[in-house]
Amino acid sequence: MKNLKIDIKWAVIFVIMMLIWMFLEKLAGLHDVNIAQHAIFTNFVAIPAIIIYVLALRDKRNNYYGGTMTYGQGFKCGLIISVIIALLSPLLQYITSNFITPDYFKNAIDYAVQSGIKSREEAEQYFNLQSYMIMGAIGSLVMGIITTAIVAIFVKKK
Repeated sequence: MKNLKIDIKWAVIFVIMMLIWMFLEKLAGLHDVNIAQHAIFTNFVAIPAIIIYVLALRDKRNNYYGGTMTYGQGFKCGLIISVIIALLSPLLQYITSNFITPDYFKNAIDYAVQSGIKSREEAEQYFNLQSYMIMGAIGSLVMGIITTAIVAIFVKKK
C-alpha cells in the first residue's frame, strides 16, 4: 500500500480540483444562464488536469523512484491514478449533481431542446445522473491514459 500512497494522493487532489472546477463553472453561469458556452469553456479543465498529472509523475519519480523513472514506471503510475479517478468519478458526479449544481440536467435538457440539438427524449437520455456517471468514469479513464502516455515521455529521467 505504501507504493500507492503517492498515486492515491494525486488522484484525490485531482478529484478535489474537479469539484472546485465544477463550482467555478456554476459561478460563471455555465450551468444555467451561460449554458450555451459550457461545451467550449469546460474543455479548459484540461490545463489543471495536465498540470496535476505532471506534478504527480514528478512526485512519484522524485519521492518513490529516487529521482529516476522509466517511461514504463511513469505510465504505470499515471494509469493507477487514472483508474482511481475513474472509480471516484461516479461519486464526483453525484456530489456535483446533487450539491453544486442540482439544476444542471434540467437546464441542459431545456437548452438542447430549445436550440434544436436534441429532441426532449434524446436530451433526457443523455443529460441525467446515470449517463454522466458512466461517461465520467469512461472519459476520465480514457483521457487519463492519453495524458499519462504523453506526460510520461517528458517526466522520465535516467
